[in-house]
Amino acid sequence: MFSKETYTSRREELKRLLKGEGGIAVFIGNAEAPAQYKDNCYKFRQDSTWLYYFGLDEPKMAAVIDLDSGKETLYADDFSIDDIIWTGPQPSVAEQAAKVGIANSEPYAKLDWAVSQAIVQGRKIHSIPPSRWFNTLRLQGLGIDKPSEALIRAIIKMRLVKTPEEIAELDAAGILGQKMHTVARKGIRLGRVEQEIVGEMEGVTLAEGWGVSFATILTQHGEVFHNHGHAFPIEPGKLMVIDAGAESNSHYASDFTRTYPTGGKYTPKQRDIYSIVYDCHELAFSLTKPGTAYRDVHLAVARMMLDCLSQLGLVKGDLDEMVAAGTAGLFMPHGLGHNMGLDVHDMEDLGEDLVGYDPDQTRSTQLGLRSLRMARKLVPGNVITDEPGIYFIPDLIELWKKEGRPFVNYAALEKGYFDFGGIRIEDDVLVTADGARRLGGTRLPASPDDVEAAMENDKL
Repeated sequence: MFSKETYTSRREELKRLLKGEGGIAVFIGNAEAPAQYKDNCYKFRQDSTWLYYFGLDEPKMAAVIDLDSGKETLYADDFSIDDIIWTGPQPSVAEQAAKVGIANSEPYAKLDWAVSQAIVQGRKIHSIPPSRWFNTLRLQGLGIDKPSEALIRAIIKMRLVKTPEEIAELDAAGILGQKMHTVARKGIRLGRVEQEIVGEMEGVTLAEGWGVSFATILTQHGEVFHNHGHAFPIEPGKLMVIDAGAESNSHYASDFTRTYPTGGKYTPKQRDIYSIVYDCHELAFSLTKPGTAYRDVHLAVARMMLDCLSQLGLVKGDLDEMVAAGTAGLFMPHGLGHNMGLDVHDMEDLGEDLVGYDPDQTRSTQLGLRSLRMARKLVPGNVITDEPGIYFIPDLIELWKKEGRPFVNYAALEKGYFDFGGIRIEDDVLVTADGARRLGGTRLPASPDDVEAAMENDKL
């Protein structure tokens, strides 16, 4: 947790941004979620917006901020003796409220009365979209069926720009994520089963943090973006994509990707493609600065990628026309990056377009660009990922060929790349006053030479 003053000032700023809206803002924290039966629950993870404004990392809490009077009330239940038998002594609700600067507390059931009174009085009820089933049902039971765009926009405005104390937490999460990736790289040996490496790297996050920030992707089939199966032995001549991140005990996230040659050395073909991705990655970082729209950075990367692929004979035609036609989407069907923070895809539960797009921007319909989660004009304090990739997806290539899409050398792809896989490189980036810097400690090896040297050193 941060200091009481941090949470107090955040809520005061939220009230300022919502001045004139009136009514009440209702916040529902997450509850325990049973895995198989009532008393065997999934690992508890608190709602991120709740954490941002209230900081209390306990289940079944709610709060109301009266936007007219400024009054703040925490709703939760004190532990009974039956609870304490299992949990030991616990602080009272009033004590927890005081820790985050809230003077008023009530039993959880009193939330229904507070909201119903506001509804009867014809007051506005502000809430955010629920991401959990419990929260959905809770809001429905309260008679709240529509999120408040004013509240959503105010939250996004605040959380998009990270404060120094948040940046420190993101750096710490980055260091932990880099450590788990280093353990993974050192574990790559022919014949080992992928699951062994996943267990080792995730053990790092559990020993020093909350755990992983999302389900680990470790695969020798990098053309499958979300390949969460880890049952295969490591084979020679393959490319292993490792996309994984750590979540700190304060719940800030990291997200890194590296692509390793399973035998320690890239083949000439692998190095050619890897070098293009690496150059695109470096270009994106060099262009990341205040005032630049990240959509334009994505398009600059697409242009470089197509230019380099044309030199390998995999695409052909006018470069401007290829960029305009979205040809890069065949090779990189995802966007260049996304926001980071308390969520690995920060705030996307509030609405992906509201979070990632300025009011004057419209999401593209082109493959690749339409999946860009962060297109906004950058400002200092934004935290984003820089993650270009090149993938050879046989089914997608065959579809484009069937549709007769121009600019692509389908014969070359069919002959030499259907069994290639994919390559992605990803770092977490903070936009600074005059440019950008990468988060975390010492950067993970990224250039092809540095990757090979690190893997050679790992053998010693």
